[in-house]
Amino acid sequence: MAQSVGIKDVARVAGVSVGTVSNVINRPDTVAAETRARVLSAIDRLGYVRSESARQLRAGRSRIMGLLVLDMGNPFFVDVARGAERAARQAGLGVMVCNSAQSPSEEAEYLSLFAEQRVRGVLLTPADASGRNIEAFRRHGIPFVLVDRVAEGTTECSVSVDDVAGGALAVRHLVDAGHRSIAYVSGPPGLNQVRDRRTGALDALAEAGLGPDSLHELPTERLDVAAGRDAGARLLGLAHRPTAAFCANDLLALGVLQAMYAAGVGVPDDLAIVGYDDIEFAAAAAVPLTSVRQPAVTMGALAAELLLEETEDTGAPHEHRRVVLAPELVVRRSSLSAR
Repeated sequence: MAQSVGIKDVARVAGVSVGTVSNVINRPDTVAAETRARVLSAIDRLGYVRSESARQLRAGRSRIMGLLVLDMGNPFFVDVARGAERAARQAGLGVMVCNSAQSPSEEAEYLSLFAEQRVRGVLLTPADASGRNIEAFRRHGIPFVLVDRVAEGTTECSVSVDDVAGGALAVRHLVDAGHRSIAYVSGPPGLNQVRDRRTGALDALAEAGLGPDSLHELPTERLDVAAGRDAGARLLGLAHRPTAAFCANDLLALGVLQAMYAAGVGVPDDLAIVGYDDIEFAAAAAVPLTSVRQPAVTMGALAAELLLEETEDTGAPHEHRRVVLAPELVVRRSSLSAR
């Protein structure tokens, strides 16, 4: 195996000190023209390539930002990553994308990796509801921005969507269509997004004079299609089946739709369904899915821009900001039953 060429090898061949080679690379104007030419000739002959990562570590200015999301199998987070990557690339940075798989322990491992790599900063959708992982990571002094999460109890920047308003949009739409018994396929109860969407759903029911018993919650361990199918099976087994289902994300909604199709239950005539996120597959489902749209690409881009603002050497103090975007209801056939 060929050995890599280091700065000491260049100095030996050029007959100069390591410091002179460093100056030629980083501050060429400080080196005499003849010496500079000799060093550049040695670099060319040896094929020396400086270690960009080592240089960045010495300067404390990594050109990589980390992005840690709950589930890269969810197209919503793929769109978040697209937005973040676009903003980072415009600033000359790259993005290291990691997937916690909704696991607090995997989240902790990736945050430790980011600290070891001394990334410029981190965009984070937390999996650990306790906040312990964030608290441990904060000790490293690496800036981070929360994505798809309000920075509750912290002073860091965050970019999120008003999930209380989003839950209200979904259930208000179902109530307006005549539904009085609604299932909430909610996902893991420890996630703030799940709780906020439930709060919005209850708010919409209260507006219509309906009590909380009009919402039948079906929690799931994960936010994926398989969990949605399982929730759909449980929904079918209820003695008094709700006439509509609001799902905490589109993957759950697609799973519920699959379960209804397999059981011969008509959507939307026998069960209206509303999802959340408005991923690309929502419109392409066998029954096009009504969904609460989150501007995922915009969220990723804004989060990256906030992180860039915080880590740039402008001399001005950085002021943390909470950016809360408005959701939008996109109505399709899955909820258009006549009642």
